[in-house]
Amino acid sequence: MIADRIEGKWIDLFADVFARCKVAAGDACAVLSETQSRALNVQLAELGLARLGARPFHVIVPTPRQTAPVPIRSTGASVALQGMNAAISALASSVFVADCTLEGLMHAAELPQVLQGGARVLYISNEHPDVLERLAPSPADEQQVRAGMRLMRAAKSMLVTSLAGTRLDIRIEGARVGGVWGYTEKPGTLSHWPGGLCLGFPKAGSVNGSLIMAPGDLNLTFKRYLESPVRLKIENDYVTKIEGDSLDAELMREYFTAWGDRDAYAVSHVGWGLNTRARWDALAMYDRRDVNGTEQRAFAGNFLYSTGANEVAGRHTLGHFDLPLRHCTIELDGKAVVRDGKLAASS
Repeated sequence: MIADRIEGKWIDLFADVFARCKVAAGDACAVLSETQSRALNVQLAELGLARLGARPFHVIVPTPRQTAPVPIRSTGASVALQGMNAAISALASSVFVADCTLEGLMHAAELPQVLQGGARVLYISNEHPDVLERLAPSPADEQQVRAGMRLMRAAKSMLVTSLAGTRLDIRIEGARVGGVWGYTEKPGTLSHWPGGLCLGFPKAGSVNGSLIMAPGDLNLTFKRYLESPVRLKIENDYVTKIEGDSLDAELMREYFTAWGDRDAYAVSHVGWGLNTRARWDALAMYDRRDVNGTEQRAFAGNFLYSTGANEVAGRHTLGHFDLPLRHCTIELDGKAVVRDGKLAASS
């Protein structure tokens, strides 16, 4: 296990990333956390802001009582704020928010109010700084992600295939396209660190086919590498069949069923990773408490298929799977952006 100790190099790291977010001396900057947040990252956020001469203050809220039937992991939809207007106002009036909540504000109900105030929000993924250190963002990351977003916005269809048997036909025309590169400079925007992926939230009824997960692919809700194939049949966005006799398949079936919510089976977003420093195998090197799996969402050439909430399709649920697959080919209108798990020149 890695020690939870403040290191000078990590103060420098946080300060460097915040500087990329245009934090300047004298800026009022909020550090948002909850009582179960990783204390080391909260402390480093404060010290990094102070290193830049900013004026940090803390917004700390109690981690809410659990209400879901199963543990919630990696949804990107923190419920820590609980609609508390006083806390939301403090965040919205800040120049910058270092988001250290467990799940992050990406899909939180309160995020629009925070951004309307002009705050720049950076979700610091619930990873040990040892992970964040390897994945410090750069302008090159931004350029590559923006290029991927342009390709996705211009396309009407996405075809995903693999030698394992995956074949997904995805209509992405009209999808809401986004991307993250690990920092944000523009007021009223959010990013997360680590970054390095582009994705789209398709309209309702846009995804059909088969998704075949092979050994070495990941189920990040469980922070687990698959050891046996799992075959998902997808019809009009919804997983309608989960085939496999393994523990991997059984875990997925049980977790889906536990929600008692049909929308938990539906597609949330699709996309691919662009971060050449992120590693698919790094999950094997850490204790589970030290990682959140954001690196594995972003490793270059993965196809990321996610189930759960999709506001574009009018679906809202806390049930969520992030499933990065290796060795896929991703084509946009017939032109490959990923070929057999490797970034194509066009991406």
